[in-house]
Amino acid sequence: MAIVLGATTAAGHFQTTGHPLDAAGYGWLAGAALPLLLVRRFPLPVFVVVYGAVLAYYWSDYPNGPALLLPTVALFVLTRRRGPLVAGIAGIAVLLVAGGIYLAAGGTVAMDASAALVVAWLAAVIGIGTASRNRYAAIRAARERAAEQQYRMAESERLRIAREVHDVVAHSLAMINVQAGVAAHVADRRPEQAVEALRAIKEASASALADLRATVAVLRSGQGLGPAPSLRQLEELVERARAAGLTVRVHGSAGELPAPVDGAAYRILQESLTNVVRHAREPSEVDISFERSDGRLSVRIRDNGREAVAPEPGNGLRGMCERAAALGGQVRAEPVNGGFEVRAELPLKERR
Repeated sequence: MAIVLGATTAAGHFQTTGHPLDAAGYGWLAGAALPLLLVRRFPLPVFVVVYGAVLAYYWSDYPNGPALLLPTVALFVLTRRRGPLVAGIAGIAVLLVAGGIYLAAGGTVAMDASAALVVAWLAAVIGIGTASRNRYAAIRAARERAAEQQYRMAESERLRIAREVHDVVAHSLAMINVQAGVAAHVADRRPEQAVEALRAIKEASASALADLRATVAVLRSGQGLGPAPSLRQLEELVERARAAGLTVRVHGSAGELPAPVDGAAYRILQESLTNVVRHAREPSEVDISFERSDGRLSVRIRDNGREAVAPEPGNGLRGMCERAAALGGQVRAEPVNGGFEVRAELPLKERR
């Protein structure tokens, strides 16, 4: 507003015609500028008021000056807030209404360069406002995409850690529970077997604590350096199942695997053995089979329990399916000949 008042005052000294800028003229310009304080909240009404007041000022006898800056600001904000269509309609409508009022009051309008200048001004300001609006929208969309991507990554990491903790805790506690039951049952009659069961409990708990410490370290550091399960630890996993009283037979070999496939196969196998210990009815044997064909690894875990039924989806089965799906594979779990079978199909090439 200060720029408009100062420049108009200076322009009045060089204009020999018209009425000099007096208190009423200053008040007119100040009154036209004051609504701009509310332009962000009410862009359309403010633009109409400011634009009409400035047009009326230019048709008066007061000196010409840069009063057009006032509706320029209002039109720019209106374009950014409401879009070019609303801004264009509002600009032309106010111009026509003001012109009609001026003509009705006895004024005359000459179709000269000034009319074309007003139209060019409207188009230029609306164009600049539209470009700014589009740029702002693009920046906001980019920020929203970045925030959404960050959320998805955090959610994926949260689910990964939840699966890791579940697999470690469920497997270890299942083995500990079985061995504790054995130790309690034979403590009086066969103390040497009870000692073996207690040693198995110690080994299972130590392994679980190590994995949990590594997982907690990931949460504390924020770095992707969690436990790295692998089928290279298959023998250790099988020994724990055997210590729980199961006869475990391994058929075939997984061979060299990509790290994601290796980790997923291990966790699926671990969860399957955990479910045999926890849920199978009187199992005594478990067969583990590996087969590679057509660029896929097939892992099959079958027990000889009795009266197995279709499973209800839980954290363990859901975690196995999520691990396989993340690699483009699948997991099927169903009763077979009284026992239960889990079959995982994992592609050997990583998804892109």
